[in-house]
Amino acid sequence: MNLQDKITIMGMTDIGLVRRKNEDSIGYDSALGLAVLADGMGGHRGGDIASSMTVDTIIEVIQKKLPEIKPGHTDSKSGYSLESICIQEAIDSANDLVFKAAEANPMHSGMGTTIVVLQFYNNTFSLVHIGDSRCYRLRANSLEQVTKDHSLLQELIDRGFYTREEARNSLNKNLVTRALGIDSVVTADIQEDIVLKNDIYLLCSDGLTDYVEDEHIYLTIKSFSDNLEEAAKQLITKANQNGGKDNISVMLCRIDDDFSIEQSWLNKLAARFD
Repeated sequence: MNLQDKITIMGMTDIGLVRRKNEDSIGYDSALGLAVLADGMGGHRGGDIASSMTVDTIIEVIQKKLPEIKPGHTDSKSGYSLESICIQEAIDSANDLVFKAAEANPMHSGMGTTIVVLQFYNNTFSLVHIGDSRCYRLRANSLEQVTKDHSLLQELIDRGFYTREEARNSLNKNLVTRALGIDSVVTADIQEDIVLKNDIYLLCSDGLTDYVEDEHIYLTIKSFSDNLEEAAKQLITKANQNGGKDNISVMLCRIDDDFSIEQSWLNKLAARFD
């Protein structure tokens, strides 16, 4: 099913006020309902290469494999949807590519990237992520962080050493415990859930969340829910106003209409009688 008219997807990335280059990468395919965001690590060692290589590879693999998937089926071994398995395979391909590229070039040794992939299908999403780039969901009057950071700081919060408020000022907040491309094998977290009309999903790098509090993110998206481009501009502007010491990437996805398999079948049936 072409989701072009069912979901609105847009994204922006900004270098910020301090960095010399942008190591974030974003990409999307509106027809497939796919959004991908990566925050590269390694600086001069190739963080920008790792993130762009990852986003391009994931989109390419999913564009090739997703149309071959039979909707509504699950993987017998894991229990996840075939769409989620497709994303996992795309991430594995990207990890292999980045890892081998780093091995082949000493200047790029240690390069890696966070990654968050959001795929919509059959009134559902699959969300796969590695690292501390995040996904939030705005539903009605509530903003929820859907992903959980793979970071040292999150582990310290989980163990009770920090409150979330204390964590915002911690010097450890940018130390990730999991990243794509660092090792030959990487484990991603997979989540699946239903979507509702008017849901808005935010993918973002830590260049946003380190400088803009969740409450302001909520108010901005809520205020500009009909204009996602303006919402993204406002969020990036706020991050820069609050320091802008990192690259800032924002992707917003709004559910505009039903895209269930059943609805698609009814539309095709109705078309036969027009």
